[in-house]
Amino acid sequence: MTDLANELGTQKISKLLIKQAVPASIGILVMSLNMIVDTIFVGQWIGSLAIAAITVVLPIVFLISSIGMGIGIGGSSIISRALGAKNFSKAFLTFGNQITLTLCLSVFFVVIGTFFCSSLLLLFGANGDILVPATEYFHVVLYGVPLLAFAMMGNPVIRAEGKPKFAMYAMIIPAITNIVLDIIFIKILDMGMFGAGLATSLSYLACGLFILGFFLSKKSELSINLKDLILSFPIVKEIIQLGGITVIRQGTISLLMIVLNATLFKYGGESAIAVYGIINRVMMFALFPVLGVTQGFLPIAGYNYGAKDSKRVKETIKTAILYGTGVATIVFIGIIVFPETIASMFSNDANLISETPNALLLSFLATPVITTQLVGSAYFQAAGKALPALILTLLKQGIFLIPLVYILPKFFGLNGVWFSFPIADILATLITVLVLRKEVKKNLT
Repeated sequence: MTDLANELGTQKISKLLIKQAVPASIGILVMSLNMIVDTIFVGQWIGSLAIAAITVVLPIVFLISSIGMGIGIGGSSIISRALGAKNFSKAFLTFGNQITLTLCLSVFFVVIGTFFCSSLLLLFGANGDILVPATEYFHVVLYGVPLLAFAMMGNPVIRAEGKPKFAMYAMIIPAITNIVLDIIFIKILDMGMFGAGLATSLSYLACGLFILGFFLSKKSELSINLKDLILSFPIVKEIIQLGGITVIRQGTISLLMIVLNATLFKYGGESAIAVYGIINRVMMFALFPVLGVTQGFLPIAGYNYGAKDSKRVKETIKTAILYGTGVATIVFIGIIVFPETIASMFSNDANLISETPNALLLSFLATPVITTQLVGSAYFQAAGKALPALILTLLKQGIFLIPLVYILPKFFGLNGVWFSFPIADILATLITVLVLRKEVKKNLT
């Protein structure tokens, strides 16, 4: 563990953040490209309804797999602080408990998803002609979810160990696998939505196997011990308190998708849902450096908080916000300059291409300010402060965006949906700034 201490505890923050954030950004970039290429493939080779179908299905898949993500992020916060405090036995026990929780809970919810397939799809907006392709895609992808959950659990743990390059590889492998298999199953073998779903599930398998191989190798600081797989109530409680933030956030996003898809269908039909499908993919791709900075921030802040080095924690917060804001501003300029080009990449449907640029511009209006909100909520998670982390995490999607998506279209039609995004971003950022300043003055002086 000496190398980890030398890096996270002593290395210059700006250099350390770049070292942590660049691999995370590359991993997110490749994963985002995968989602974009996947959407382009189904849009070009199957049709615009296929884009709408994937837009409906993926929030359900990510809701179930977010159990793994929540357990991973919650557990990695404990592991980072435990390593910072040199409490290695707690780090190992936490890791073992993460594995047990992830596998048991994800399998349970897959069974639930299987029994309530049609009801779930209709709830999430598979209205009209979207239901048939959505059902075909969902049936295949669902069974790969436990593998995805395990991968989402393992990735933040790898970062907590100070091994960002391996976490990056874990994101690149499934992306490449999915793209290659998409070409084979959809284009060459003409397997339609079933082929798209099969490619996605097999990519989850590739990711899960890579992460398992990492933890079984000598490269990992942590190892899988049978005795640590036995659940410990205090550890489980702490994982759930912190990881529950991620699960609740994803649950809120899923609730948002229910409201959003219903509103989009009401004011714009199937094509409006397809437009949002494009925006959602572009949003993840465009913001990959900002999300990378946030992911790179977590292990540094968590380790130094555990080591009680307030000066380094404060410096990490400032540097992450500065870097992330700079990158987000560049992204914003790119969206303003190339909206039509971006829209035309996804489909040959003239109606879809004409509707997307305006929606894209409106949705991204507040992009330059979002880093503060992301880093602020991530700090409280890294510090093990569950309640403020939960509240700040829910600000945008839950507290502001859901009501705005429901109310604004009543006055502004479909544009009201797109305006909801920047308004929610600005309001969430303002509150995060106030809370974070108070925390810094109180506990990091």
